[in-house]
Amino acid sequence: MFKRILIANRGEIACRIIKTARRMGIETVAVYSEADRDALHVEMADEAVFIGPPAAAESYLLIDKIVEACRKTGAEAVHPGYGFLSEREAFPRALEKAGIVFIGPNPGAIAAMGDKIESKKAAAAAKVSTVPGHLGVIEDDKQAVKIADQIGYPVMIKASAGGGGKGMRIAHSKAEVAEGFGLAKAEAKASFGDDRVFIEKFIVDPRHIEIQVLGDKHGNVIYLGERECSIQRRNQKVIEEAPSPLLDESTRRKMGEQAVALAKAVNYDSAGTVEFVAGQDKSFFFLEMNTRLQVEHPVTELVTGIDLVEQMIRVAAGEKLALSQKDVTLTGWAVESRLYAEDPFRNFLPSVGRLVKYRPPTESEADDVTVRNDTGVQEGGEISIYYDPMIAKLVTHAPSRAAAIEAQSTALDSFYIDGIRHNIPFLSALMNHPRWREGRLSTGFIAEEFPRGFASRAPEGEVARRLAAVAAAIDHVLGERKRQISGQLIGRPVHRERRRAVWLGREEVPLEITREAQDLVVHFIDADGATGQPHHLASSWKPGEPVWHGKIDGLEIALQVRPVPNGFRLSHQGFDVAIQVFTETEASAARLMPVTTASDSGKKLLCPMPGLVISIAVSEGQEVKAGETLAVIEAMKMQNVLRAERDGAVKKIYATSGATLAVDALILEFA
Repeated sequence: MFKRILIANRGEIACRIIKTARRMGIETVAVYSEADRDALHVEMADEAVFIGPPAAAESYLLIDKIVEACRKTGAEAVHPGYGFLSEREAFPRALEKAGIVFIGPNPGAIAAMGDKIESKKAAAAAKVSTVPGHLGVIEDDKQAVKIADQIGYPVMIKASAGGGGKGMRIAHSKAEVAEGFGLAKAEAKASFGDDRVFIEKFIVDPRHIEIQVLGDKHGNVIYLGERECSIQRRNQKVIEEAPSPLLDESTRRKMGEQAVALAKAVNYDSAGTVEFVAGQDKSFFFLEMNTRLQVEHPVTELVTGIDLVEQMIRVAAGEKLALSQKDVTLTGWAVESRLYAEDPFRNFLPSVGRLVKYRPPTESEADDVTVRNDTGVQEGGEISIYYDPMIAKLVTHAPSRAAAIEAQSTALDSFYIDGIRHNIPFLSALMNHPRWREGRLSTGFIAEEFPRGFASRAPEGEVARRLAAVAAAIDHVLGERKRQISGQLIGRPVHRERRRAVWLGREEVPLEITREAQDLVVHFIDADGATGQPHHLASSWKPGEPVWHGKIDGLEIALQVRPVPNGFRLSHQGFDVAIQVFTETEASAARLMPVTTASDSGKKLLCPMPGLVISIAVSEGQEVKAGETLAVIEAMKMQNVLRAERDGAVKKIYATSGATLAVDALILEFA
């Protein structure tokens, strides 16, 4: 077994690999760029080596620097994680030449499966069902349109060397193919150094299901069940689960056997994933093979009990698989949410900056429920513009799908982040979406259920009453704390009235609150003034804590708590509401206050995220129609097209191509 390995990666995957290596008694070496000098993976590793400037092309993607770091530190092997050099055939070849072991598949397997075009040819040769498409390299947008016309719309334009949703576009018309072809090539070039793209038929209402395979250097290959990854946005996975609610045992076995056959055909010898697009009728077609560890591997680990990183290390060291196919069993259900630094209320635009507060839920294993948080950040750390915006992967495991979802929902509501925008409100809303809970999934789920994006919503019904009750409880505890302050007038005890007016925005909820021993009791008051049934709130929450944990009538819940003027903001199940709690005397005055409205900035195009101006598509004085492209901004390896929301004329342009803009920087102004 290796004594020391180097991790050629950063962020959460580097930290996750370090944890397994440490458990196995293996020393670890981290590499880092200037932007990651204070990163968590650098702190966790036994040794760290600086490899260059922030840009990945000048640090994490330089093979020579990784090899030199191995020589400098005596690392015997390298784990590439995912992304960066993990699927570059040249990387394991360079390591082999230097006498260093690659903890991953052999270069031949990477060459055969890593290229999306060649992998489809290999799959077809192995009699694996494949999606109709054009597997040759496409030279220009005219050829792309011609091919798309022949295949039939809609089509998927994909980077040959791609992954992670980069260099990928769905097109429903000739115009969308022409525009998407150029954008996909540009993203592919920027992300992978390879601008080749191909086109295939896009299966309507599809599901994305993948099979985890594991092989050794002795010809043994097994599959470890499937993962459902259908909840995607912009072709980027958002939520994953294992197993899939679609598959039965027969379909699972067929997919697994095809995945193993394909892996054996290329002599695969590590952890890898064979991805399929599946129809609602359980038909399935080969999509691609990822010759590396997947981002979503934790859900497989939790349902199988197999540490995939450990298996990769053991296989790389020459060991035979200790498991056969009959030893693999799936127990319970696991759900994973990807937490990203992005603003769901501004069309999920990237957010960068410092994590002023980072308080994840406690990792635990209790009452048949596991909560796991794979992360590469810590409080005070910074989310950089240079890399993927992932903050963490929150994973829960329970005996059933419903229990795993419930645990995930509570864990998300317990996850407190300040300093940047993040997608927790969106993830929390997804966890409580009826269609998701029923398992009626497709890759179009988010587009179909949130056609206008994710917007702030006013809570209604049971959720509104729950928020009002907790707000009143928090206010009551704060009042109790204040009454304990010394200096009160002797003989003049303070008695607050029981009646409260709780404002959720401008919606008023009247109630009464009292304390009974350790619990607080809330009675809601109806429109006729009648007092309703008692609701008991039990919590050990103390002023200053960022999360309210407790039970309402025995139901366990969590809410994020942030102080705001005259109240606090509560976040729960995707709702984010500023709440004020008044006595009746205070409420009578508050009702007379005028309502303020936001100013209109509709005549200005502001930069929605920090980023690089790739192009300005209009000129001063030009008439534009709603939907026309105004500018393209690149941030976190993604190119974002900014379009006109209405017809108008461009009055003045303030930004230029190549400029780096801050969030809300003025790009152009309309007449």
